[in-house]
Amino acid sequence: MMSNLKLGVEVISARLKPREDYGRVNAFVELRFEDQKVITTTKIDDSSPVWNEKFFFNISDTEDLSNQFLEAYVYNKTSSITKSCLGKIRILGTAFLPYSEAVGLPYPLEKEKWSMFSSAAAIGGELALKVFLTDNPYPKVPNLTLTKKIPSKSRHKFHNIPTNEKSKHSPQGNQQPSQPQPQSLQPQPPQPPPIMDSSLFQAPRFSSPIPTTMGFNPNPPDYSVKETNPILGGGKRARSSDHDLVEPMEFLFIKIVKARNLPSMDITGSLDPYIEVKLGNFTGKTKHFEKNQNPIWNEVFAFSKSNQQSNVLEVIVMDKDMVKDDFVGLIQFDLNEIPTRVAPDSPLAPEWYRVNNEKGGEIMLAVWFGTQADEAFSDATYSDALNAVNKSSLRSKVYHSPRLWYLRVNVIEAQDLVIVPDRTRLPNPYVKIRLNNQLVRTKPSQSLNPRWNEEFTLVAAEPFEDLIISIEDRVAANREETLGEVHIPIGTIDKRIDDNRTVPNRWFSLKTENQRRVRFAATRLHLNVCLEGGYHVLDESTYYSSDLRPSMKELLSHKQPSIGVLELGILRMEGLSLSQEGKKETVDAYCVAKYGTKWVRTRTVTECLNPRFNEQYTWEVYEPATVITIGVFDNNQINGGNGNKGDGKIGKIRVRISTLEAGRIYTNSYPLLVLRPSGLKKMGELHLAIRFSCSSMFQMLMQYWKPLLPKMHYARPLKVVHQEILRQHAVNLVAARLSRAEPPLRKEVVEYISDSNSHLWSMRKSRANLFRLSSVFSGLLGTGEWFQDICRWKKPVASTAIHVIYLVLVCSPEMILPVMSLCLFMLGVWNYRLRPRQPPHMDTRLSFADNIHPEELNEEFDTFPFSSQDPGIVKMRYERLRSIASRAQTVVGDIAGQGERVQALLSWRDPRATSIFMVLCLVSTVILYVVPFKVFVLLAGLYIMRHPRFRGKTPPGLINFFRRLPAKTDCML
Repeated sequence: MMSNLKLGVEVISARLKPREDYGRVNAFVELRFEDQKVITTTKIDDSSPVWNEKFFFNISDTEDLSNQFLEAYVYNKTSSITKSCLGKIRILGTAFLPYSEAVGLPYPLEKEKWSMFSSAAAIGGELALKVFLTDNPYPKVPNLTLTKKIPSKSRHKFHNIPTNEKSKHSPQGNQQPSQPQPQSLQPQPPQPPPIMDSSLFQAPRFSSPIPTTMGFNPNPPDYSVKETNPILGGGKRARSSDHDLVEPMEFLFIKIVKARNLPSMDITGSLDPYIEVKLGNFTGKTKHFEKNQNPIWNEVFAFSKSNQQSNVLEVIVMDKDMVKDDFVGLIQFDLNEIPTRVAPDSPLAPEWYRVNNEKGGEIMLAVWFGTQADEAFSDATYSDALNAVNKSSLRSKVYHSPRLWYLRVNVIEAQDLVIVPDRTRLPNPYVKIRLNNQLVRTKPSQSLNPRWNEEFTLVAAEPFEDLIISIEDRVAANREETLGEVHIPIGTIDKRIDDNRTVPNRWFSLKTENQRRVRFAATRLHLNVCLEGGYHVLDESTYYSSDLRPSMKELLSHKQPSIGVLELGILRMEGLSLSQEGKKETVDAYCVAKYGTKWVRTRTVTECLNPRFNEQYTWEVYEPATVITIGVFDNNQINGGNGNKGDGKIGKIRVRISTLEAGRIYTNSYPLLVLRPSGLKKMGELHLAIRFSCSSMFQMLMQYWKPLLPKMHYARPLKVVHQEILRQHAVNLVAARLSRAEPPLRKEVVEYISDSNSHLWSMRKSRANLFRLSSVFSGLLGTGEWFQDICRWKKPVASTAIHVIYLVLVCSPEMILPVMSLCLFMLGVWNYRLRPRQPPHMDTRLSFADNIHPEELNEEFDTFPFSSQDPGIVKMRYERLRSIASRAQTVVGDIAGQGERVQALLSWRDPRATSIFMVLCLVSTVILYVVPFKVFVLLAGLYIMRHPRFRGKTPPGLINFFRRLPAKTDCML
């Protein structure tokens, strides 16, 4: 029955992302509801059209509204009579809201149909709609065109269904007014429509206000990667120098070495000398020496070309005084006569210069013009940081992570425990093992000769520290007594490469205080201790690890030769914003890059929102399925800040080596994204130049067939939960060792680069992984729809062709596998023209970071494992839920990653892997054609069901090849 209730739809705008070869876009929207259809106006040659047009549909049966759905098709008008579909969305009737609660939402466009022979969507983007129910529509209602009604069986598809979160979780005092908001108001970030029922993942809403005017932002921030064309040192031609991936920068270097026989200006004859280096308004000072006429400085000052405000360089020798410093002497240099040093020339030899013609005194120094390729570049004090207190924190440095080992300790038993003075009580001993900050315990055992037989794994770092093992007796509930202790130097512990070698058990005598009281007391502990050199100690997330080699050096040099060189040029940053709002008025930015065991840190450019670095670094590559991570930070240690104030995080970038073409220079600007409790923020853009040079293409292609991790990870694998705990210990060890360097690489920097908190629970990550999983399996659903269309003869030509192919394959079953291989090969050839041309970057939409609910951010940034929420019982259950959900999150991400690797076979994301797969498809096409089908099935079955004796401990080559394929995990924020 008819009702006065109307369905209102306001078509707001769209953001369309056509392919480069797609051409112009003349977009219009067609809305369909029940048997009604309306069409908007056509926007000519506009990829971001804005309509702001309202339409109203009659609702025939309000009781059946939940089974109805609204469809919106975006078309491109190619001519006066032809059009092509750019995408569609579908909204179920359960998502229709009253006008007072409805808001404009952006819906991602989906392809109209899916086919196993089709490539990626012709166009991408989203359409912003406002859908509402009203009984008082505007007087003017457009003419409705009747169309064929869609069968009700297809109404239960749940693609792009926005859930009514506002009606469920909004505070009662935050109801949206009945009138629409003015268009002049600045829209807030929109609430993203979940793909599936988000009530399965919604956390309780409290304490966080929910925006009630979450509209569609027509001008969102640009999070895309842009190609740049910098003027590099060697251009994109042949290599001309060691710094051909950066823009040349000219510096004036002054190296103050030492002095001799400096004259004293004081009556007492004492001299506290220091030197001022002055160029225009920039003045640098060396440290001063007390009562020393022959000081040694070895300090370097560098003035950039933009800071050269004068043609005369002055080197002034001063005498430090309590009241006023005294002038000792002066040396002047004309900048037009200073020589220029071009790398790789040898360093310029310093010379002696007289500072005072009357009283004598000489200074040894060297002055020259150079570039960032100069050896003095990393140790210089730059003109933009002459007044800094902590100058060492400004310099560029190279760090190396300590070599990490897994230390396996098997506690077997103990003998002759001594309990004094109470001999009537049975002891309740347990063994405590301590290495660095790692502490593990065995279970108690009530006996004078206890037997535990428990095994533990710890992380040790070179240079090693002693392993401390003690036996503790639990005397009371809160009281423990040490029965004995032994210090074992790890350098004396046996090392093994694999599990074929058996490490003998050893007895260790424990030192006890009771040995002096009891004669012949000799407590012994039976242990099996060894250093596992066949493992790779994971100190990074396994999704984007930069090194997969084993710990033992013998395995590094013989079995894994270098396959190429990775060169990184850190050019500059643009449009930086403050990393800590309200605390600093400027940005002192520096970059840290990590690959393998090598960390690099650029110099800090102080008080600049567009700093230029132009520093180049090089790494050897041993594995293509590795990732280099570049992080940007705000230096808070310049003015001698306390150690508790960490450096601010500005953003980070990951680049997978296998996605780079060999020999090509990638010059791109990457957005720096940081997720905060207030939401996602773009901190600026980082310009990089990256080149991967392959030394042996054959070795690289063979690497795809080798095991991803060392053999011990498969022969004696570690548990997933235990492996994550060991990774945290490894990160802490690396951070502790690098913090001892000068300048120190701080703990927050190491943890941010290593992504040490990636395993923690997050509603946003869970939703993102669920979306990735649904996207992977959406192809199967699309295949079912396509096959239903074939069965229903909606397209007679396609149905006829499929029937003919089916008859041919049934009559000739030996052609099934060759045809499938050939189709995959042709699909890879077809996708070659659509291959990505730039390295992937963090996708904000894939990460669900651009439109995230404030409550979910509150939960993600909540402290763990001690939540700040009340009351206590809710807090305990909440933390338990987060711990369990973090495992589910990892499992969902792993499943999604496996499916994405299947998609990467023919997507040319890894060009070498796709080339290998295409060659395999072509060769298998011929082999499967020649070999009879029955023989192939017989051999395949026998191979799959082969005896375990014929199985190796490491995975076969096909599985190793598959595990090296890239997934979208690299793009996760």
